Parts: sequence; C-alpha cells; structure tokens
Amino acid sequence: MATALVTGGTSGIGAAFAQELARRGHDLVLVARDAARLEDVAAELRRGGTRVEVLRADLADRGDVQRVADRLEDAERPVDLLVNNAGFGLSSRLLDPDTSEQERALDVMCRAVLVLGGAAGRAMRARGRGAVLNVSSVAGFVAMGGYSAVKAWVTCYSESLANELGGTGVTVTALCPGFVRTEFHERADLRMSSMPEVGWVDVDELVLTALDDVARGRVISVPTARYAAVVQLARHAPRRLVRWGSRAVVSARS
Repeated sequence: MATALVTGGTSGIGAAFAQELARRGHDLVLVARDAARLEDVAAELRRGGTRVEVLRADLADRGDVQRVADRLEDAERPVDLLVNNAGFGLSSRLLDPDTSEQERALDVMCRAVLVLGGAAGRAMRARGRGAVLNVSSVAGFVAMGGYSAVKAWVTCYSESLANELGGTGVTVTALCPGFVRTEFHERADLRMSSMPEVGWVDVDELVLTALDDVARGRVISVPTARYAAVVQLARHAPRRLVRWGSRAVVSARS
C-alpha cells in the first residue's frame, strides 16, 4: 500500500490532500506544528480505516526539518508521495525593518522544501519510483512582495529537481493554484471579501487536478483554465507590464 507524507496536513489544502489520499487507500504521515490538531485529524482519518502516523514539527526549526527528512529517507518505511504543502501568507513588506516574518517564510517555504524534497528524491530514486508535489502559487509568476518571491523559488526549484530526477522513475510537480477557498486567506488577512466568485478555486477540484497531473508526470500544475491563462499571460507578457499589474493589485488590496 502506498504511503504519502503531507506537511501542513491538518488544515486547508494539506487537509484536503490528506482526505483524498486516504479515500484512495494511501497510508498517511501527517506533519504539522499543532500536536493536538494532528491527533484530532489523525483520529478522524483512522476511524475511516486509514493508517496514520503523525510527526509534530515546526518547519522553521532545522532540527524538526531534519527529523522529517530522516523519516522520508527511512528505507524500512518508504514514502511514495511527498506533498510539500506547509506555508502561510505574509502581511509584512520587503522594506519593513523587522524581517522576521520574511525569514520564517524562507525557512518554511524554501529551506524546508529544499531539504525535504532532496531527502524524498534520494530515497525514491534508490527505489526507482515516487513523486514529489510542491505547493507553489500563481503568485510566483507575478511580483507581489515576499510571498511572490518565495513561490517563484518553489516553482523554479521544482523544475530543477525534476531535471535532476529525469529518467529515474521519480516525478516532481509544482502545484500553482490561485485563490483557494480555505482558512488560509482568513489567517493571512488578505482582505479578499471583495474577490468575485470567478476568482476562487474549489479546494477539492484543486486536489483532484493536482493528483491527476502528478500521475501524468506534469512538472507544472495550474488548476482551472482561467488561472492557466493568467500564468500564460504572466509568463509571456513584458515584465514591466507584469510589475505594473502587480503594483496595481497590491495598491487595491492596501
């Protein structure tokens, strides 16, 4: 039976991945900071017959990241799918004198992805099979502050790791969603109450699209045709136009 390890697996996109993977018969390793919530989510999934292991870890802490990496490289308990999902929105600006939030974002959404992706990639390559799914964002194709910079790194890292693992039987996919209906935006205080309905993506639709793209070996997964069009526009438009549009959106949200 296949095993999936999901970081940030107790809420939002991560919880949706855990539920769908459980429905498909996967064993699960759930990683999150909140021990009580981990146990609650694990208990609910176990009642449905899923085998669930929990790892309490703060992915801003290097020791905790290494514990998760060690679990990924445990040859006696192989992980077939890594979902690098842990993350959070940013309210601070790049010019703020206090850079602690930006630094934590780099630790959780870049360094942890680097370490865990490498650990999973090595273990999977040795077995000749497996998949890494890194949750990035459409924001990585525009220029809207630290979050865009972080997610641009995640997407490029995923493409680079896919190149290194080419021909090994291991795939890497960067999932680049737009605005998804979860508690993420409430936590991030992104003032999205005025977002038109067409701007939102259903989290279950996102998960199904992502897992289908992983199965196909796609390196970039963009759920919904409308956001795929946004990505194509951002990729091919003059960068000065992308920067101008990004400034306009940030100003409107401010």
